[in-house]
Amino acid sequence: MSFLNYLISGVSLGSIYAIIALGYTMVYGIAKMLNFAHGDVIMIGTYFAYFATTSHSLPPAIAVIAAMLCCTILGVVIEFLAYRPLRGATSLAVLITAIGVSFFLQNFALIRWGSSPKNFPSLVPFDKVSLFGGDLIISGEAITTMLACIFVMIGLSFFIKKNKLGKAMRAVSEDREAAQLMGINVNYTIAMTFAIGSALAGIAGVLLCSMYPTLSPTTGAMPGIKAFTAAVFGGIGSIPGAMLGGILLGMIEIFSRAYISTQLSDAIVFAVLIVVLLVRPTGLLGKKIREKV
Repeated sequence: MSFLNYLISGVSLGSIYAIIALGYTMVYGIAKMLNFAHGDVIMIGTYFAYFATTSHSLPPAIAVIAAMLCCTILGVVIEFLAYRPLRGATSLAVLITAIGVSFFLQNFALIRWGSSPKNFPSLVPFDKVSLFGGDLIISGEAITTMLACIFVMIGLSFFIKKNKLGKAMRAVSEDREAAQLMGINVNYTIAMTFAIGSALAGIAGVLLCSMYPTLSPTTGAMPGIKAFTAAVFGGIGSIPGAMLGGILLGMIEIFSRAYISTQLSDAIVFAVLIVVLLVRPTGLLGKKIREKV
């Protein structure tokens, strides 16, 4: 049953990448920006969840809500202060700003909470499930992560298609100027996109640290990069693509650790991405966009 154990581990890890990747793909799809500070937003929110449970003894559900609120506010503030003034700037200027915001958040966490790793308590309400006489064990963290991924995917798809704000996001994504002429508040719509993506980052951070219980100022850096890779892998700008790319990336990483090499697993993940982009530059579910010149 080791293969099934690895498969479940891969899907659960990939589900976390998928939830994080949704933040990248929403911001890029609607605002045409790459928010490379997204991983550090995860880290800040997770610290809030940690202190909510350890210092204030709040229930796990309240700690998750605290992480989501923190990430939501932080995402909106970052959009307003760092990205909105660069709305008409070049992609390079936005990229440099995003890297600067990332370094600022990491160093803020170092100064405020120190560099020593903290043991994050599991906030998962489920116990592990043992099947086939103990040959297959599914942890409570894996169950919670996969259920959260399904819930987020269904809820976000419904929101984008049926909700008025979701329709406004789709309009801004298609043509920002035309959407503004039709009375859509573009600044508000983009700010809400950052808010939703950052709230999802708060959920992903708590799930990640519940599965791998070590919290430090660099906690969100590598998962953030891998989630961005997942978004590109699936087709950045595509919500189903982010979900598919995240799950596939998690499975590739876990199977690489199990059957090839623990040290080379990260290199294999990025190598697969390079191959996919050489064969299909738009990603697995991305669409080619023709521009008139």
